[in-house]
Amino acid sequence: MEGTGDGGGGGGEGQTVRIKHTRILPDFLQSVNLKYVKLGYHYLISNLFTLCLVPLMIVILVEASQSNPDDMRQLWLHLKYNLVSVIICSAVLVFGSTVYIMTRPRPVYLVDYSCYRAPDHLKAPYSQFMEHSKLTGDFDESALEFQQKILERSGLGEETYVPEAMHYVPPRPSMAAAREEAEQVMFGALDNLFLNTAIKPKDIGILVVNCSLFNPTPSLSAMIVNKYKLRGNIRSFNLGGMGCSAGVIAIDLAKDMLQVHRNTYAVVVSTENITQNWYFGNQKAMLIPNCLFRVGGSALLLSNKSVDRKRAKYKLVHVVRTHRGADDKAFRCVYQEQDDAGKTGVSLSKELMAIAGGALKTNITTLGPLVLPISEQLLFFATLVVKKFFSPHIKPYIPDFKLAFEHFCIHAGGRAVIDELEKNLQLLPIHVEASRMTLHRFGNTSSSSIWYELAYIEAKGRMRKGNRVWQIAFGSGFKCNSAVWEALRNVKQSCNGPWEECIDKYPVKLVS
Repeated sequence: MEGTGDGGGGGGEGQTVRIKHTRILPDFLQSVNLKYVKLGYHYLISNLFTLCLVPLMIVILVEASQSNPDDMRQLWLHLKYNLVSVIICSAVLVFGSTVYIMTRPRPVYLVDYSCYRAPDHLKAPYSQFMEHSKLTGDFDESALEFQQKILERSGLGEETYVPEAMHYVPPRPSMAAAREEAEQVMFGALDNLFLNTAIKPKDIGILVVNCSLFNPTPSLSAMIVNKYKLRGNIRSFNLGGMGCSAGVIAIDLAKDMLQVHRNTYAVVVSTENITQNWYFGNQKAMLIPNCLFRVGGSALLLSNKSVDRKRAKYKLVHVVRTHRGADDKAFRCVYQEQDDAGKTGVSLSKELMAIAGGALKTNITTLGPLVLPISEQLLFFATLVVKKFFSPHIKPYIPDFKLAFEHFCIHAGGRAVIDELEKNLQLLPIHVEASRMTLHRFGNTSSSSIWYELAYIEAKGRMRKGNRVWQIAFGSGFKCNSAVWEALRNVKQSCNGPWEECIDKYPVKLVS
């Protein structure tokens, strides 16, 4: 409004005041932010049962307050003369409750986890990476230029790690060196895990290890059993060849084992081995992993003991797995093979992003009904009906997963993967910050990357009690797997975490 006011102390004679007539109420169609309307709708639908239950409880209380002693006496007599019915109903209720308690899924708690941080002398800045690539003599000029471009666009920073064998000129990718890398990563993560949780290795009843490309004999799980002298009846598993999504698969396996075996602990170790899987050829599709994959690993302590709820960080809510291996293109989009010169590497198809998008669509179609509020499900269903029967050209409604999760841990497979999920899931920059910063600081650590991302969120002090976390991982086969966790308390980073010495430097501004 213009010309309003009382003129204060400076008003003189002859001064005129012009009043412009406007609406008494604002134009809500222009001023109301639709996202708040959507949030109100979400709140109304999500609390519909409560809103209906409150009036019912009020009516019951009013009726109870108006009853007199005669009414209570009549009720007692009715129960007294129908004692058999009361006993039968009570027995059925007790039996049903017992069956439910005995057969319900046991909660699985994440007591704590640890991520391996390699020593500083294993860091591989761009300049050192390219210099060593030239000095090996295995790459032609075109391959070197290609690797340089991939590095510049990858989203990786200057402080990622490559194994000891790759720092020599020429590199020394032997079986002994590969074993040494595996021991450093796995034992480093496990030592820290046992230290932070005060768990004795003998207390571990289930062990699951996943590593896609390095599967020696004895197995990696046997190496852990030998190192920590785990008990003889431990149930150990070694998952190989399952790609970057194998960490979620390992969690799912451990969860199933914890449903069967009572009062026990499960340890899940996720890692990848680079030493014997570096590609020394010139096929561009097989050079990309050299530029993206870096040293890393994680170790988790899971429990089904009710007493561990008090000290646990998270509770496992859902695991959803999607496998597209029946499709030939999906099966071969990440494929280990030899090039024309007989050199072995992992080839990445140009159709990888499209295949990953299809797998993600299938996965969230299954996950959505489990996690989305009823308001989002109704909107999605209504849009589907309209599109099917009335208007085929209407755009499909994309559910707002930000209403289901506070935090997102998207597998740091590469910059393009994070970009696409941010766009397709309509996420905000802060939702993908953990993924981008993990890729920048540690590179693609394969199946363990989602744990570096969760550690980043904790180190930033963002994890609050009741928050839900969505971990999304992609892997060869082709697979898309999701794990959903709920924070049981305000979670802080554990001692000697991967971000402990550098969290204040992040987030960093990335060059586009």
